[in-house]
Parts: sequence; structure tokens; C-alpha cells
Amino acid sequence: MLGKTTHTDQLDAFRPPLKQLLSMDHQLVQLAEEVDWEWIEDQLASYYAKSGRPSVPIRTMVGMLLLKHLFNESDESVLDRWVENPYWQYFTGEQFFQHQAPFDSTDFPKFRRRIREEGMEKVLALTVKLYPEAEQEKEVQIDTTVQEKAITFPTDTKLYKKIIEKCRAIAQQEGIQLRQSYRRTLKMLMLAQRNGQHPKRRKKASAARRKIRTIAGRLVRELNRKLSVPIKHFYEEQLALFQRVLQQRRHDKNKIYSLHAPEVCCIAKGKEHKPYEFGSKVAMVRGANSGVITGMANFNTNLYDGHTLEPALTQSERIRTTVGGNRPKAAVVDRGCKGRKQIKDTRIYIPAAPAKNASPYQKRKARKRFRQRAGIEPTIGHVKHDHRMNRNFLQGSVGDAINALLAASAFNLKKRYNQIRKTLTGKVRIIFDIFYQGLSRMLHLRTKLLLQI
Repeated sequence: MLGKTTHTDQLDAFRPPLKQLLSMDHQLVQLAEEVDWEWIEDQLASYYAKSGRPSVPIRTMVGMLLLKHLFNESDESVLDRWVENPYWQYFTGEQFFQHQAPFDSTDFPKFRRRIREEGMEKVLALTVKLYPEAEQEKEVQIDTTVQEKAITFPTDTKLYKKIIEKCRAIAQQEGIQLRQSYRRTLKMLMLAQRNGQHPKRRKKASAARRKIRTIAGRLVRELNRKLSVPIKHFYEEQLALFQRVLQQRRHDKNKIYSLHAPEVCCIAKGKEHKPYEFGSKVAMVRGANSGVITGMANFNTNLYDGHTLEPALTQSERIRTTVGGNRPKAAVVDRGCKGRKQIKDTRIYIPAAPAKNASPYQKRKARKRFRQRAGIEPTIGHVKHDHRMNRNFLQGSVGDAINALLAASAFNLKKRYNQIRKTLTGKVRIIFDIFYQGLSRMLHLRTKLLLQI
């Protein structure tokens, strides 16, 4: 059942309300007043049952997730900082200062599984509502990037070693006696395969890697023989994954790069410092003038960039329509999306040589449009490094999509947060200038009177 936030103006004799303790000019206080919390509560209420135990209020959960990505915190650390920071408590709807966290950190994954990608799109729409000009913006910019998964750099030897360890764990859990555990053998082989690029060690390291693969296949086959039928059915998917890893070769397509995240893809974006990235591809849709992110589509396959345009524009249209906007009329992309000129009602602009009959005005306009598109690159950098999209710790392909949408929501929120801070700083400067001018005038009049005397 949906839990509700208490709204009452009744004072407590022993606890002063937060409004009396905080500065109402603080950025988070102003931001909390601007966010339409009632709207998001109505949008997400359908994900809860009509009866049962009351849940954590939606404003508390959504506010905590936004704070987590806004200030780059983890599920555990955001709760610790929330207890210490009264402004964070006010942002999530608390009326009095709390000395304990409102829920446990395990409620975060439960809430994310409940509302999934569809609900997180509404959270992104909540931040888009802060910018009325972004809802009706006719031109957007689209670019793709890689959201890396929290996995180690994949090598075949690492995967074989993990298969051996997992087979041992399954055998121990089910009470199966293996012919040989290979504990000491595996340790010696892992030492032997190190520094395999050295000419004097290459032959020995290659033999050690082949031996590790042989041991992994041997243990998988032994488990298949010794597991009973009902128990084997429980481990069927896991054993099939082990077989697939053992059968894949260097130049195969759709390889497995991680046992705990098999959805990970190997994506090459042409970076000199990082030739390959392991994760999922994300297409960002950003307003050309406002700079607000209105779409963040995640893909768990290494699609051609041109094929990501239609799903990204569809998602952006869905989010903008939720808050009363419409579909963008134009989208500016880079040369990686060659081949697409029109997608439904949206025209696609790709950098190209100007037409022979183009006027100087048209050339200047095109040059300005494509130079302006480069502004999406630093936006991607901020979303990745400041708002937790550089390394995704959420599980599965749904976790990839949720993390990208929350990162985009935090970017929009931080943009408004900085605007409020600049406005408040400007007000302080104006007050200081008025005071300084008045003081200067008083000193000037005093000096003038003294001279007359």
C-alpha cells in the first residue's frame, strides 16, 4: 500500500520545525519548493497495491534517489549524509529534524524494481517540468556514449577461473564430492600464466591458460553428471552460461564478458586512451538552446548509432508529452549517424559539405548549428563523472536503463540548482552595492560639512 507524507502546520512543543532552523534562501530549499512533488506522487501511485502495509512515501524515495545521483553518493552513504544534513531532510519532505534514516538501504533496489524503466522516465519528466521552455523546444541534439558496467577487465583466463570457483561452490552447497578440487593446481597455473607477453614466458603461460580452460570444462561436465535432475534444473541456466563461455573463441560475436553481468557488450568508440569499453550504449537527447536532457535511451546491444535515433526520439517524445510538450521538429547529430534524413516528423541534420547553391546566410546558420552540437560532449562528461553514469553498479539491463535515467535527472536538477545559486549570489551583490554606495555618499557629505566648518 502506498505510504503518504504527513502535511501539517501544527507545532511540536519539544521540536522546532525545519522551517525555523533553515535558511529559506538556500538552493535546496528553493529547489524543493519548485519541484512538483504532487505530480510525481500521482504518476507513480499506480505501481502500488490498494491494501497492505504502508510503504515509504514516494516523495521520500524519489527525493533520496535524486540526492544520491545529484551528489554522487551510494545507497548506503546517501542515508548517512541525510541524517547529518537538515537541508536534505527538508528536500525529501520532512517537517522536523530526524535522527535516524527513514528506511534501510535495501529499500532502494526494491523501489527500482517496482517502478522499473517506465517509472524512471516519469522521474526524468519531473525534472524537465522545471524548464517550461524545454518542453516545447523544436530542435534537439543527440549523441551516444558508453555506460560502463562495474566489472573487471575481461580476459578468458579470469572467466575460466571464476567458472572453477563457482563449480566448487555449487558442489559444496549440494554436497557433491568432486574427484579433484584443483585448489593448489589452479593457484600455480595462475602464477604461471602471468606476464605471458614476455618472450621467455610466452610458451609456459600459453600452456597454463589452456590447462585452466581444461580444468574448467572438466568440472562443468562433472557437475552435469552428478547433479540430480530436479537440482540440475535449478542450475540449468548457470551451467549453460559456463558452457557458452568455454566454447567461445577470440573472434566470435556476442561473447560473454562477465558471469554476473552477461548482458555487457564490448563497444569501441574510437578513443585513443580507451579503445574498448564494456557496458551498454546510451543515446542522449539534449535541448539545443536550453541544454536540458529530455531523453536517455539505453541499449544492451552494440547498435549502429543511426539505429539508436528512432528509439531515442520516441522516448524523448514520450517524456515531453507527459509534461505537456511535443515531439522535436529537428535533431542534430554527428557523422556517425549517416543514412538517416527523416524520422517521422523529425528532420535529421548531419554535418556535410554545403550545397553549391547555398547562400552565405544558410552556410553560417549550418555552421552555427553543428558547432553548437559539440556542446553535448561536455554534458555527457558531467553526467558520467558527476552523476554516477561513469560506472554502473545496478544489476541487469533494467539497472542500466534506470541508472542512465537517474543520471540525466540529476543533471537537470543540478542545472537548476546552479541557476538558483547564481540568482541568490546576484541578490547579495546588489544589496552590498546599495549599501556601499550609501556609505560612500554619507562619508562624502560628512567630509563636505567638515570642510565648510
